[in-house]
Amino acid sequence: MKRILVIAGSDSSGGAGLEADQRVIACHKCYAMTATTALTAQNTQGVYGIHETPSDFVRQQIEACVDDIGVDVVKTVTTVADALRKYGVEHSVVDPVMVSTSGAKLLPENAVKTLCDKLLPETYIVTPNIPEANLILKASGQPAIEINDLEGMKQLAAAVRKLGPKYVLVKGGHLPLTVDHKVAKADDEKKIVVNVLVGDGVEEVVEVAYQQSKNTHGTGCTLASAIACNLAQGTDIAKAVRLACRYVEAGIKTSVGLGKGSGPLNHFHSLQTLPFPPGGFIEYLLDRDDVKPAWHEYTHHEFTQRMGDGTLPPETFKYYMIQDYLYLIHFARANSLAGYKAKTLDDIAGAAKIVTHIRHEINLHIDECKDFGLTQADMERHEESQACTAYTRYVLDIGQSEDWLALQISLLPCLLGYAMIAERLHGLQSTNPPKEPNRYLKWINNYVADDYTAAVKEGSALIEKHAMKQSPSRVEELVKIFTHATKMETGFWGMASTA
Repeated sequence: MKRILVIAGSDSSGGAGLEADQRVIACHKCYAMTATTALTAQNTQGVYGIHETPSDFVRQQIEACVDDIGVDVVKTVTTVADALRKYGVEHSVVDPVMVSTSGAKLLPENAVKTLCDKLLPETYIVTPNIPEANLILKASGQPAIEINDLEGMKQLAAAVRKLGPKYVLVKGGHLPLTVDHKVAKADDEKKIVVNVLVGDGVEEVVEVAYQQSKNTHGTGCTLASAIACNLAQGTDIAKAVRLACRYVEAGIKTSVGLGKGSGPLNHFHSLQTLPFPPGGFIEYLLDRDDVKPAWHEYTHHEFTQRMGDGTLPPETFKYYMIQDYLYLIHFARANSLAGYKAKTLDDIAGAAKIVTHIRHEINLHIDECKDFGLTQADMERHEESQACTAYTRYVLDIGQSEDWLALQISLLPCLLGYAMIAERLHGLQSTNPPKEPNRYLKWINNYVADDYTAAVKEGSALIEKHAMKQSPSRVEELVKIFTHATKMETGFWGMASTA
């Protein structure tokens, strides 16, 4: 069991501070130790009093824990640079809590100065929100940075990093952004929350959907402790931050509204046998080490690369389009079967909607084929390739022998993969444009169009809803189905490439 030493203040209401930290650490199956820097009288409406712990006693608490139990990661909000140096702690997560959500000042100016001068150079990762990051710059004699968009957040993170920490995570919860990454001016423009991670060889932007919720008390503590646990378990910094952001997102989403003010998160949302939070199945699936190689081979196949740069031979593409037309017929059959196997009217209607979309996709396909001298009759006269037969019959066999969700999982690589491939290839048209006009741009545009994006969103939502009802062993079976279907998709590209 990994050991996390939390050096922080206590929150009498339990929503933040040591109390929240210990819940987060327990939920991540790690062991929490504490060094209490202050006692607070607070609740969801504000902070009413702070009783600071003498620094010598804080040091005694730290030494008592480290000398006996040991520590894998330190999570702290105060100045403990000497202890970090003394014990050679490799990973420290510093949450510079300076101002509470209600506006109460929690860290005196001399402590902020000490944090900047002594602690930051010893810090592995510091996790300020935007106001805290600017306070750190001010205490260090640097000008504050006004944030108008995502680029401003990146500049702010880079400026804090110059003060010595190995990594900086600037949290954007105080400043929601629009869909085009500008600071939202009105409530209806608030669409995303962005967290920016910068450090040694890393610049990562983690986006989560903006949630209109008052239950955000302790989000900073929760995020920092989740990062500490992930680091202790050997996760690299970028993934540790991503996982922690998703954990906090789900904590807000499933909060229950305790107190009259800013309520606490639900830290226990994932205390179950499933290895992913609500709404996190597909992300978990694609992030598994046993899935990623097959998924990358499929989505980055040479066939797709050459569509993106326009170098794919037209005859190769024509053969692919013939086989893809034949595949889509069976894809529609499989979704029709999904409607039959569905248990609720909403799911039946969802399957029917997907079939209708496939009909629309086939019409686009037929229209696109005209540019290559192919008619619908030409394609229907053509014999199925073995790869097409193998793939479509595998999907239909899953539909016949398994349940509704298994069938949806077998169809997911096609639904999701084409959207991801097209999005990447669409981006290449501007960042690395082909020398000649790309004859395959119509194909790319079809799969980044609003109607296909909506179909992917709806299909994914259906899967997420049902994934939460599965057992751990069933999840493993579904992963195998998805991986096999993904390899079938790769075989489809290979079939076209070698025809």
